[in-house]
Amino acid sequence: MGRNYRWVICALLFLATTINYLDRQVLGLLKPLLEKEFGWTEKDYGYLVVIFQASYAGGIIFAGRAIDRLGTKLGYALCMALWSVASAAHAMVGSTLGFGAVRVLLGVGESGNFPAALKAVSEWFPKRERALAVGILTAGTSTGAIAAPAVVPWLAVTYGWRPAFLITALTGLVWLLAWQVLYRSPADYGLDARGRLFMSQDDSDDVREETISWIGLLAVRRTWILLIGKFLTDPVWWFMLFWLPSYFVDRFGLNFKRLGLPLMIVYLATSVGSVSGGYLSSLLVSRGWRVQAARQATMLAMALLVLPLAFVAGSSSIWVMVAALSLAAAAHQGWSANLLTTATDNFPRQMVGSVTGIGGMAGSLGGLLFPLLVGVLLDHYKARGMVEAGYHLLFVLCGGAYLVAWLVMQLMGAGRPSQRGTDARHGSEPPLPKDLRQWRTE
Repeated sequence: MGRNYRWVICALLFLATTINYLDRQVLGLLKPLLEKEFGWTEKDYGYLVVIFQASYAGGIIFAGRAIDRLGTKLGYALCMALWSVASAAHAMVGSTLGFGAVRVLLGVGESGNFPAALKAVSEWFPKRERALAVGILTAGTSTGAIAAPAVVPWLAVTYGWRPAFLITALTGLVWLLAWQVLYRSPADYGLDARGRLFMSQDDSDDVREETISWIGLLAVRRTWILLIGKFLTDPVWWFMLFWLPSYFVDRFGLNFKRLGLPLMIVYLATSVGSVSGGYLSSLLVSRGWRVQAARQATMLAMALLVLPLAFVAGSSSIWVMVAALSLAAAAHQGWSANLLTTATDNFPRQMVGSVTGIGGMAGSLGGLLFPLLVGVLLDHYKARGMVEAGYHLLFVLCGGAYLVAWLVMQLMGAGRPSQRGTDARHGSEPPLPKDLRQWRTE
């Protein structure tokens, strides 16, 4: 296969991300059943979401650094093993406190997925292909989100909610076996001369120093651009994952068996958005655009595609809302694919895990705070028989979040050419500075 083996690696990353989102969404899909069995209020469920988000936020920053040190293969395997065991453990608990405990373990384990996946992309793909590769692997988020409503309600109705957790957790153990058998680093794979030339074209991007502290990374302007972008927009995606099932039940009176179709439509659209967003910026780079300009132009397009959600949020038609939510979810994935790729564009391979961890922590912190607001708002409006007004306000906030984030990032210099200059003929930037101290002005 030579250098084309990178697409086998990309397929493994896609499958892992699919399992990641399948496992985390089971609780949200089973919420209508579990809230009756355990007597949860919206605030109680919001606290479970916050617990997961907090553990994810705390875990991802350490996971990124650990993966940089352990290597992609071992680091990814340990994360998958932990979150699969935690997912299965949901079937063993019998109280709200027990659910909180296993959500902590799940959050810590799942936090390693994106740092490990992006590190693998930085190792196996040149810059001009990275956005497409990240788009493909992030399509796993929507595939997992599609698979969950297609499978989990049926499992719960047929076998019960406990087997639903166990059966979905088994997919991670199957992937773990495939990962151990198939994954190799480019150095270990044994590429031919042409493959080595292709894969080494970005080697000059690596700095001579092998490590930099978190404090050092936080002194870099482009770290903060990633951090702000994740903090302002990740909460929207978490909201769609954890509250859309309840939204369709509360707002349109869908029963548990009819819940799957609208959710599958929304999440199916995200697969298109993820790959299309990654492809668009890669296409622009191949046509001579600067890397950063291509990423930012694509992200602006995605931000504008989310805006309609704010204007139709009060619609009484379920299919109008499905269309608007589908467009917004697809745009989020296109946005996310390009935002995540900037970590591989702007930092050397040996730091990608750490930088992604910092960005992921910021996104999770945003996702931690937003559910608190969601729970309070929905309980407030439900108590007054105005649940649609609560969701209306939340969708307005979600619809404007991406454009606000894009504007803030531009003010911070996200689309500005770095002081290294630009090679306009190839749409790429010259090597990163060998001296890390120069980064503080980049």
